[in-house]
Amino acid sequence: MIADVLVGVLLVATAVTGTAVALTRDPTRQALVLSAYGLVLGVLMVALQAPDVALAQIAIGTAVAPLLVILTVAKVDRELSARQDDTGDDPAEDAPAGQQERRR
Repeated sequence: MIADVLVGVLLVATAVTGTAVALTRDPTRQALVLSAYGLVLGVLMVALQAPDVALAQIAIGTAVAPLLVILTVAKVDRELSARQDDTGDDPAEDAPAGQQERRR
């Protein structure tokens, strides 16, 4: 009975954190929310008595994937800064109108 309630709460937490990942616009913040989502999924797998899947989920979903996103965002920011310093103009000005808003 208590296990069923725990699984239900974890399923709701999975839905909430999954929605938060999808609605977060800033890539760095999204990586942090993705990490929380991976942790919730890992705890859900433990509650469902799948510790091997939980261990893999926690290792990859909580640590590796968000780290890759953060490193990629940092590299893109460095590349954009280097281009801006070399040319002296803002690369966001050359982008189409829809992409200008996302970069700011």
